Amino acid sequence: MTTENQILVIFGASGDLTKRKLLPALYELFEQKMLPEKFAILGVSRTKYTDYQFRDKMHSSIIDYGKHGIDEVSRIKKFVQNVYYQPIDTNSPEAYAEVKNRLKTLTDELGIKSNFIYYLSTPPSLYGTIPQYLAEHGLNKQNDGWKRLIVEKPFGYDLESALELNKTLLSDWEEDQIYRIDHYLGKETVQNLLVTRFSNGIFEPLWNRNYVHHVEVTGAESIGVENRGGYYEGSGALRDMIQNHLLQVVSLIAMEPPSSIDSMAIRNETLKVFQSLRRIKEDEVKKVTIRGQYTSSKINGEKVLGYREEKGVDPDSRTETYAAIKFYIDNWRWGGVPFYVRTGKRLPTRVSEVVIHFKPTPHYLFSQKEVCESCNQLVLRIHPDEGILIKFGMKVPGAGFKVKNVNMDFHYSDLSNIRLPSAYERLLLDCMQGDATLFARGDAVIEAWKFLAPVQNVWEHDPAMPVYGYPAGTWGPENADELIQEKEMTWRYPCKNLTGDGLYCEL
Repeated sequence: MTTENQILVIFGASGDLTKRKLLPALYELFEQKMLPEKFAILGVSRTKYTDYQFRDKMHSSIIDYGKHGIDEVSRIKKFVQNVYYQPIDTNSPEAYAEVKNRLKTLTDELGIKSNFIYYLSTPPSLYGTIPQYLAEHGLNKQNDGWKRLIVEKPFGYDLESALELNKTLLSDWEEDQIYRIDHYLGKETVQNLLVTRFSNGIFEPLWNRNYVHHVEVTGAESIGVENRGGYYEGSGALRDMIQNHLLQVVSLIAMEPPSSIDSMAIRNETLKVFQSLRRIKEDEVKKVTIRGQYTSSKINGEKVLGYREEKGVDPDSRTETYAAIKFYIDNWRWGGVPFYVRTGKRLPTRVSEVVIHFKPTPHYLFSQKEVCESCNQLVLRIHPDEGILIKFGMKVPGAGFKVKNVNMDFHYSDLSNIRLPSAYERLLLDCMQGDATLFARGDAVIEAWKFLAPVQNVWEHDPAMPVYGYPAGTWGPENADELIQEKEMTWRYPCKNLTGDGLYCEL
């Protein structure tokens, strides 16, 4: 796919996302010769920088966060010559005339059409404001080149705010101009879910209620809220991870085969998944969800603060740092199959994975209990050790029929000659090329909020809804396993608790 000449405008260019993720990703695209021949980056923010000052800062960021050596300094210097900066008051509609004039100057200098991407690397409070002010100055019009808008998460804080934001954006922009970015969908193994399912005659015939017992999705982090306690107080694990990242992963696991590999066909199928989610009634929330909050403990002999002791956190906070939910997808393929999704901070390790638990055999010839506890699992590792793991039973050598669980394991890192692009590299390039496949569509985002609305309402307004404590370094509240239907079954625990006898991981 060709990449047309264009200009990327980054609002909030003086912030962390730009220096840690966006500029390093753009430099990697430059190094891989994937940027168009004529390309410019215009940083826009309140901070007063000149072009040269901003280039120096981005040069340092690429070295610091892109992990590049001294031998690449000249290449980085060449790249940042494509970087410009325009300071404005982003809350002032009149200031956007300066952006318009600067873009006119750059397109004249480069000799290109007005193909612009506007990246909102800003606080969510500006997600409705900036597009509106751009439109007031005609910077959304596509009469002399296309215009695209990248919106970072969170897309709203609840159903009401998401609907309002969607309405605001669509009053000036077309849906196909809006790219709601979710960096999770840029990860190679998330995209490989589609290939694993639809290019193999092995898996797809088993990918349904007849053979799958339950599906488990985990997004675990070993760190706490760090210095973001103030932000996290207004978010929590449900909003921060489940509503966007993990439900998007569920949609790729559960979707029907699309008619073709293009953005419209794939996103139509993911929408159907969200529309098929069985709505949870408010009086069911306590039975099918668990929320928790990490408490202080010792990890490897060092004391770790509890969430309520973190900077910027209310000492009586009921904000969840752990969230787990059980739900069903009411369609022909998945009828009756429970899906379990969990996420948390201060867990034993950082891992994101999908586990397909296949049904046990109907007749146990080899009846040792250990055989069926973790046998017949397909584990799709999204992060950090990207790959695929299949767990099944095999005979132990020797007399008799003693069975042992074994692994068939593939790691992307084994492909030593293959470079894995970062999520932001992939998603930025896709937007440059007009491919919206891995970006969330407005109707799907709204359906996800509708599904979680009853849970949010109960968690926020029902004082009887418990917030369970769990020691930092463990896998969450002790009763988390109670969500799993069968008593002898639990979540998959790829690592031991850090508060126990040391860390052992089977990733």
